[in-house]
Amino acid sequence: MGRGTKVVGIAGRFGPRYGSTLRKKWKEVMERRYATYKCPFCGAKVRMKRLAVGIWKCTMCGRIFAGGAYQPFTEVGKVVIQSKK
Repeated sequence: MGRGTKVVGIAGRFGPRYGSTLRKKWKEVMERRYATYKCPFCGAKVRMKRLAVGIWKCTMCGRIFAGGAYQPFTEVGKVVIQSKK
């Protein structure tokens, strides 16, 4: 009896190609990109839409703002926001 398959999530589309390390890294980046984030303007927890690299749009209020390449808020940006409070 086989031992089954591992849960590969969004990287399952690649099958056995490209190596496991690259698939895991790609999976981590894509999961952060498609995660739900809290909008800094309206406060709604929604999935942001990426218009271009570093340009994001809230799907609820329609506000456009700058962020990271693959996620709306970078680690440095979070530190800056916390220091302003």
